[in-house]
Amino acid sequence: NQTAVTEFILLGFSSNPVLRVSLFVLFSVLYSATLMGNAIVFVLICLDYRLHSPMYFFLCHLSIVDICYASNNVPHMLGNLLGQGRTISFAGCGTQIHLYLIFALTECVLLAAMSYDRYVAICHPLRYFLIMNWRLCLTLTAVSWAFGFTFGTLQASLALRLPFCGPCNVDHFFCEILAVLKLACTDTTVNKVLIFAVCVCFLLFPLVLILISYLHILATVLHIQSVAGWHKTLSTCGSHLIVVGLFYGNAIFMYMVPGSGNASGREKVLSLFYSVINPSLNPLIYTLRNKQVKEA
Repeated sequence: NQTAVTEFILLGFSSNPVLRVSLFVLFSVLYSATLMGNAIVFVLICLDYRLHSPMYFFLCHLSIVDICYASNNVPHMLGNLLGQGRTISFAGCGTQIHLYLIFALTECVLLAAMSYDRYVAICHPLRYFLIMNWRLCLTLTAVSWAFGFTFGTLQASLALRLPFCGPCNVDHFFCEILAVLKLACTDTTVNKVLIFAVCVCFLLFPLVLILISYLHILATVLHIQSVAGWHKTLSTCGSHLIVVGLFYGNAIFMYMVPGSGNASGREKVLSLFYSVINPSLNPLIYTLRNKQVKEA
């Protein structure tokens, strides 16, 4: 007795009108900051020759990912808060899941590539431009996008092939994969095992590589005698560490801590961090802690 599902209902946040208007104003400001901040970083890197280096090449792609990532979820959420219909078509929901996974997985690999760039810059400064040549930079970036697209497509296609019986109320502000899987009227063990396996590959493995890179960086920094050298190293690495901590911390708690995906309120708050707040903070973090970007 299964019927084809044509649309989902996004329950979103509170039904209190005053709270919804307040949230709309807050998220509108954050979304505008995301678009403006990341666009400014992208344009500066393209126009200023001083920023034509591997680190800023990766940062440029990070800005693109953040703009696309936020634009996939936030506009529909803002319309929901204004009461312009909470429904989303099955195709629209599938598109949200697909793009959300692609951009999230791409950012996981991209942040690992950025940490390797910082490791080479600090631990092997004389060979930096020899190792981090443009061929390697393009390869790392292409691998990031290719892995994100491949595994995002795989997860999304498996999730959307499941039968959904209804009621099709997604207890979230966008079509997040765990929230949608709860509506399937069949066993989703295979999907959850795949999500966990992908998290190990895209969260734990890159995070281990990042930690190893920064342990080598720390060992190198301890041998630096001058205060200026310390300050320069911390200014270039500190911003990346903050972004890594915010992104990986939220994602690991969301998808790898047992039972964390069952509390819908906490799930929404965590999703807000890596869907709305992180993309708006990234350009601010890199700008305030980086002398070259501030000068540009």
